[in-house]
Amino acid sequence: MTSFESVTLEVSDPTAADAFYQAFGLGAFVNVRASDAPTTGFRGFALSLVASQPGNVDALVGAALDVGATTLKPATKEFWGYGVVVRAPDGTICKIACSAKKDTGPAARHIDQVALLLGVADVKASKRFYVDRGLAVARSFGGKYVEFDTPSSAVTLALYPRRALAKDTGVSQEGTGSHRIAIGGDAGPFTDPDGFVWEAASVCHP
Repeated sequence: MTSFESVTLEVSDPTAADAFYQAFGLGAFVNVRASDAPTTGFRGFALSLVASQPGNVDALVGAALDVGATTLKPATKEFWGYGVVVRAPDGTICKIACSAKKDTGPAARHIDQVALLLGVADVKASKRFYVDRGLAVARSFGGKYVEFDTPSSAVTLALYPRRALAKDTGVSQEGTGSHRIAIGGDAGPFTDPDGFVWEAASVCHP
């Protein structure tokens, strides 16, 4: 089975970006490296951070805003729970949410799960592409969502329709140029149908 092992964000200022993600609490989940590849608008992906309760969501958002993030969608209670969307200084979109609607304990800046959400033109076609390259599907909901089995990674990999992901994160789906992200795995270098680049895995530092 092909493994998905790392996420590398390509940023203009690696030192500043690394400081941001360490302070935010994502340092163990993502790598950063320098890139000046042209990019505009929506870069086609988002990081989804799952917390256990609203207080933890607020604590994580507060940490992100303190080190330079901006709010894309303010804190909102929905039928599914509670969530916020912020944009990191390097442009990466982060969705922070929980399924609980009430706190059951003291607030803590703790992340329970991180997922890399790839916005794709055709979820079913991208699913076939990845399955053909050895990734195993953990959950699939037709053309709306696919989650892969990624036991060797601290990050879950999932596919969303690009339009739906942009709407969910509060941005326009329009965007051109580099995705400014590299996905690490053991399937060898390749580029998927939506232009997401895979390369030999690199290990995230704690």
